[in-house]
Amino acid sequence: MRDETVINPGHPDRLRLLQLTDPHILSDPASRFDGMDTAAALDAVLAAVNALEEVPDAVLMTGDLVHEPEPAAYERLAERLRVLKAPVFCLPGNHDDPDMMHQRLNRDGISTCKVVTAGGWRLLLLDTWAPGTHAGRLSPAELDFLREQLAAAHGRRVLVALHHPPVSIDSPWMDAMGLANPRDLFAVIDACPAVRGVVWGHIHQEFYRRRGEVQLFGTPSTCVQFLPGADRYVRDTRPPGFRELVLNADGSLESRVRRCPEAML
Repeated sequence: MRDETVINPGHPDRLRLLQLTDPHILSDPASRFDGMDTAAALDAVLAAVNALEEVPDAVLMTGDLVHEPEPAAYERLAERLRVLKAPVFCLPGNHDDPDMMHQRLNRDGISTCKVVTAGGWRLLLLDTWAPGTHAGRLSPAELDFLREQLAAAHGRRVLVALHHPPVSIDSPWMDAMGLANPRDLFAVIDACPAVRGVVWGHIHQEFYRRRGEVQLFGTPSTCVQFLPGADRYVRDTRPPGFRELVLNADGSLESRVRRCPEAML
């Protein structure tokens, strides 16, 4: 695994990113996640991505890449991601095995690199995986990594990506397995005005909030959606989706979610 990757944006004034999250790929092609063929749903989302008028500069995959951490599941994921026209950067979720993910995904334009520098921006991919729980935690080492990378930003704006939500999304069952130490995260972020956005997965729904100058984004899954505001698991009827992000040279950040009805399989 390389520690840092440098990419050259296609436009000097902006960096175009896509965030795909929580594909929950299964090792057995016949298996389903709540009745959904997650691989077929991801294929449909990837087709929608490749049909966009403008090719993104990079794709972020923010965890729960597989449903159960097995080599065959990561192989099925990698086979699909190869169709993308942009480099793909992956971080782990609670359903992943970080070591297995690093071993299986660093090839064919796919990377588990934690730092991406692109023009006037730096992307930091954090690991919130914690053993034996669906909740997340930033270890002392990961918080030190974040501090060090923010200190080394050298005037660049920063987008932070992780799997678990660092704020309540007003859904009790999901809030119970969010990031366990959000104050530690925000203590680091609040000390660095370079951070302009935080993006995450895990919640299988769209979410937006602003915290001072920092925009906070939760993103729909490429497979099953969770009903917002629910106190227990309820599957939403909205289709899978992904997030578009435009990181401008002036430090501003624009975003929208695209839904893919064709992925309702």
